[in-house]
Amino acid sequence: MAKPKTSLTAVVCRAEELDTIAAVLPIERRDELAELLNDQDVETLRHLVNQGMGDNTLRALTSDLTYLEAWALAATKKSLPWPAPEALLLKFVAHHLWDSQRRESDPDHGMPADVDENLRSQGFLKSVGPHAPATVRRRLANWSTLTKWRGFDGAFASPSVKSAIRLAVRAVPRTRLRRSAKAVTGGVLAKLLATYATDSLRDLRDRAIMMVAFASGGRRRSEIAGLRCEQLSVEPPIPIENGAPLPSLAIHLGRTKTTSGEQNDVIYLTGRPVFALNAWMAAAKIENGSVFRAIGRWGTVSRRAIDPQSVNAILKQRVELAGLERGEFSAHGLRSGYLTEAANRGIPLPEAMEQSRHRSVQQASSYYNHATRRSGRAARLL
Repeated sequence: MAKPKTSLTAVVCRAEELDTIAAVLPIERRDELAELLNDQDVETLRHLVNQGMGDNTLRALTSDLTYLEAWALAATKKSLPWPAPEALLLKFVAHHLWDSQRRESDPDHGMPADVDENLRSQGFLKSVGPHAPATVRRRLANWSTLTKWRGFDGAFASPSVKSAIRLAVRAVPRTRLRRSAKAVTGGVLAKLLATYATDSLRDLRDRAIMMVAFASGGRRRSEIAGLRCEQLSVEPPIPIENGAPLPSLAIHLGRTKTTSGEQNDVIYLTGRPVFALNAWMAAAKIENGSVFRAIGRWGTVSRRAIDPQSVNAILKQRVELAGLERGEFSAHGLRSGYLTEAANRGIPLPEAMEQSRHRSVQQASSYYNHATRRSGRAARLL
């Protein structure tokens, strides 16, 4: 299906507007976003940036908004209306949650072939079959959020929409997939660190990333990628009995997923992670700006910070080199691994949460409960 004609000047202007919020958007897709999103979409995103919405949340909103706009053009030949009528919400559910068996006998069931082909040709659809219910719910939730930010009320909570989702999920049961990869506990991290055999810039940087991400409480990818020298402050060394004092460093977090940035949230690094970080910054001659930076083909250190996705790629590369299964680990495993390791070592939950900055005791304690259950008496009756 041909896309509606769009003023070239308008597209260029939107691309330039997107450049101004490039730090939090998938800007490698800037031109595609500029063509699919309209002026009001871009203005909404700019407003959310100014309101201080978290980077990852904004990326997810942008990704879902782009998909919704592409789907609306493919399914209705028009841009997404604001607010969306209830009928369009029901159409979205019907196009994405459907019964594969019924589809075999009824070609009109589910997403129409021309809509499927259009979205697939643009790279929006890759897997075959209906969407995961969680994906549909997330996109509807973000659609609702964007509707409210535009000052409208939507029909997202209407009984018919809720019923349509509930019945669709019940009709097509799906196996619940594991939400996250295996935890990168202390033993796993030691295997990853053992793969750094040189003092090359890349090895120094990646070693520091792994150690800082883990030791700082399992920091998120975006927080590691966005870390700046201005957030670091040297603390007095920690005295050790019968040994040299250990270097100590404070990281002032600023705004994160669970903090507003108004409070002075500080976490501390001691010993090996500090040595690793100092070695990287000294070798790369980094004194201000981004701490973890891209490294060019010829070993040139950029002034540009690494992309958050690079943290995941770095970890997976080391997982392979360590002889572990690449698909079983991800950067999130550093976060879950920190709390799991803390539980295994008997560190009190409140103390571990001071470092990880988990806001929910229930979420953080789940790692502790898991570690206790594995080694507890209930699991060793025989």
